Amino acid sequence: MSQWKQIQQLEIRLLEQVDYLYDDNFPMDIRQGLASWIESQDWDTAVNDESMAGVLFTNLLTQLERVRSQEQNFLQRHNMKIIQQQLQLKYATNPAVMARVISTCLREERRILSSACMQEQGPLEKSLQNSVAFERQKNMDNRVGIIRGSVQLMDQAVKYIEDMQDDFDFRYKTLQSRESTDRNSDVMKQEVTRLQEMLNRLDFKRKEILSKMDVVVKEIDDLMTSQLNPELQDWKRRQQIAAIGGPLLTGLEQLQSWFTLTAQSLFQIKRQLDKLGELVVKVTYESDPIPLQKPQMEERVKYLIYHLIKSSFVVEKQPCMPTHPQKPLIIKTGVQFTTKVRLLVKLPEVDYQLKVKTTFDKDLPPGRVRQFFILTNNTKVMDIEDYSNGCLSVEFRHLQLKEKKYINGTKGNEGLLSVTEELHSLSFEACFTVQGLTIDLETCSLPLVVISNVSQLPGGWASVMWYNLLTDEPRNLAFFGNPPRASWSQLSEVLSWQFSTFAGRGLNKEQLTMLGEKLFGQHASCSDYQVSWSKFSKENIPGKPFSFWMWLDSILELIKKHLLPVWNENYIMGFVSKEMERALLKDKEPGTFLLRFSESHLGGITFTWVEHGDNGEVKFNSVEPYTKNRLSALPFADIIRDYKVISDGVVPENPLKFLYPDIPKDEAFGRLYNSQPSKVHPYIPSTLIPISEMRSNASTTPRSCQSPEPPMTPGEFDMLNEHLCFDIDTMSSPYSE
Repeated sequence: MSQWKQIQQLEIRLLEQVDYLYDDNFPMDIRQGLASWIESQDWDTAVNDESMAGVLFTNLLTQLERVRSQEQNFLQRHNMKIIQQQLQLKYATNPAVMARVISTCLREERRILSSACMQEQGPLEKSLQNSVAFERQKNMDNRVGIIRGSVQLMDQAVKYIEDMQDDFDFRYKTLQSRESTDRNSDVMKQEVTRLQEMLNRLDFKRKEILSKMDVVVKEIDDLMTSQLNPELQDWKRRQQIAAIGGPLLTGLEQLQSWFTLTAQSLFQIKRQLDKLGELVVKVTYESDPIPLQKPQMEERVKYLIYHLIKSSFVVEKQPCMPTHPQKPLIIKTGVQFTTKVRLLVKLPEVDYQLKVKTTFDKDLPPGRVRQFFILTNNTKVMDIEDYSNGCLSVEFRHLQLKEKKYINGTKGNEGLLSVTEELHSLSFEACFTVQGLTIDLETCSLPLVVISNVSQLPGGWASVMWYNLLTDEPRNLAFFGNPPRASWSQLSEVLSWQFSTFAGRGLNKEQLTMLGEKLFGQHASCSDYQVSWSKFSKENIPGKPFSFWMWLDSILELIKKHLLPVWNENYIMGFVSKEMERALLKDKEPGTFLLRFSESHLGGITFTWVEHGDNGEVKFNSVEPYTKNRLSALPFADIIRDYKVISDGVVPENPLKFLYPDIPKDEAFGRLYNSQPSKVHPYIPSTLIPISEMRSNASTTPRSCQSPEPPMTPGEFDMLNEHLCFDIDTMSSPYSE
């Protein structure tokens, strides 16, 4: 079943999450109409390959044209034509952006499907997706709308006061122009009385508009303090969670709308105050409220504008190497990385080009030895992007770091922190003037890990996960001086996200329980059990030369590169212990096998099958773990299909019959078999066959099978079998797993 068909069968709650993925950047009509074609393309690779992205973009337009020509509904044909035109405008000059958008949508779909398979959402995901948040946003929309309406009404009130004052001014000057002999007449007295009444009414209206302005300004102040700033902080927290594999980050467009509408209201009030100032020049009087109240109110409005715009300067895309788009916040020296900042307020005018300057490690913690500088151009001008509704943004695509040389010959951190525990930051600064108000902008990235060798990538990613899981502080560079513990309920959710992000399917409750047992034994069932940073990433697993995270990361790499189809079919039990696998297999049909990851090898997968002796004895056999080197020679599904065992001169046979619990092997893996015998003539067709030699002995279970590396051709197999039949008892096969 295609991914899109699976999506359509989800419950309403999850479909609402899918709905958030699609907008004008990638309309759902395209996803629906080209579902199979889209899922068959390698969008992840195209993100970092401009030529491939260009080919995919051209092919996408061709596919759209084909679907449009076959569409019978006139309205649908028209809509698809509009979509084609919009895509050409957006992506013709930068198709890699389109590839990134589609890649992100497909990855997030897989994450949503993965969460649907779990019995319940984790605590982090629950906190980010709840009805309270939606109600809060609706309330925000209403409140911003009411403020905009009030400001518009104040515009009309100021215009009314202006008209009233013009009328008063005209009558007053007319009265002054009359002869002095007429000033004591009854008509003159009536006119003076009328002017006094007009002045009283003008005074009332001036006080009234200033009072209304005061109410609206206080409302905006409260809106910013109690709702807008918390919403921004909430978005930044969700950005942290999205960076480590959590739900796709949405809501920036909504934030931009709130910020812009609020700023427009403030700018409009400032113009209204300026207008009142002009009216005072023409007409003023004793106890005139405008000169008394305007200066203070103007300062408050300027203060709110300043802080609103200053807080709207955000890092839209955290620093990330294009070579590792799913592992942001890790930078390798000498490798280009990208980042993007954005101003959420649509400015009415800017006096000059808004230049943004980047600085690395602007304020280092004391005692830090390793220091870096930006090798490439670190200043760019913000520009208006069409899809951002007129807001300013700038993307730095070719930044590169270099480590400073040290005169005394020392280099690196000589303290207690490892390279991957050192946190750094990238700062962004700009300054501009808008409507006479000078505003200094400054923001910074989330903490970064700088590595000099790709082998440090797993450790760096562990640091990125730990930091963003456990704190919402934007710039605590001393975090790993005393890192907090994580509860298992938090950590297990993030670990599942790693599998859904990198392998397409997250971990179910049983797999997470098995992982917890491996990490800290019997406490795994307790969601509040606390895990230390050292136990997770630094200490070796008892009896093993590697840490828990290094072991788990190697499994992720193995799945991503060699086991993806088998993993996504949910055929790999994964983290079951040897004791548990025996308990599961002992009562099953002979030849029943299960797949699990090696506990003693980094990045290894093994299978164990059960046999029943003539005397009723149950025997378990485990094959030597397959690692990336061996799986590069032959796909894992083909290994299971062609696997053979040589034992005591018996004709080699495949002992694997049923995938646990009782699925016939070919029924489970049949459609994943993909290697075919060679059809190049006049050569004899050949097939690689994985073989294990089983030691003949009378020892108790379990037994092990050692597989030659790499798998053999049939000719090599026959030669080996011929020799092994005579002296098999003299060969050893140490049990590996």
